[in-house]
Amino acid sequence: MGAKHESTGAAGGGSRDGDRRIGRRALLVGGTAAAVGTAVLARDELARLWWRVPGVERPREEGAVDYAAARWVAASDENWRRADRPDDFGVDMVIVHVTQGSFASAVKAFQDPSHRAATHYIVGQDGRVTQMIRELDVAYHAGNRDYNERSVGIEHEGFVDRPQDFTDAMYAASARLTAGICARYDIPVDREHIIGHVEVPGTDHTDPGPHWDWDRYMELVRRAATSAPSPGASKSA
Repeated sequence: MGAKHESTGAAGGGSRDGDRRIGRRALLVGGTAAAVGTAVLARDELARLWWRVPGVERPREEGAVDYAAARWVAASDENWRRADRPDDFGVDMVIVHVTQGSFASAVKAFQDPSHRAATHYIVGQDGRVTQMIRELDVAYHAGNRDYNERSVGIEHEGFVDRPQDFTDAMYAASARLTAGICARYDIPVDREHIIGHVEVPGTDHTDPGPHWDWDRYMELVRRAATSAPSPGASKSA
């Protein structure tokens, strides 16, 4: 979500992030396998793609979370796309958002199929964490397809022009969450890989805004990354 330079469409995702078709991917895989003269590549690729065949669903545990401290509340299916990350799309980035509203309003928006945008997580001012999309799936949150496919998005309750909204509990909880994500995908803990929505190419959003304390946040993420393992080391199916 987050503040915009001007109102140009659904917050976060912009237009719907269209899916890739299995036919084109399978043809590319087949051609590559033939070129290198091996069936191993095709077999491994098909093992990752079998669940994309119409009528076949990848096994998923209902209500499972990637971060143990999070509570699961499902976003609308219209606000994200099924994937098999990091097998099909490598994850190398965390994107920080601000809701421009309350925690409850963000949850409601992400459950609305007409919103066409959602992040993987929402962090409240009291430190609570709700997961709405699995990390293996592509959330429509950055307004840029490439960035959507390679990132995990985290919303933070509040408004960009109200520094008092960014509480100690929020910073601490978000830092632990981000440190866990970075550990799972071997993401460097730096500002090249942990960015704000405003830094996404082509965005019309300004969040997390000038009052987000990046120096403080990054130090907290580094501390969490070097301390005892944070909750949520397991991946959902």
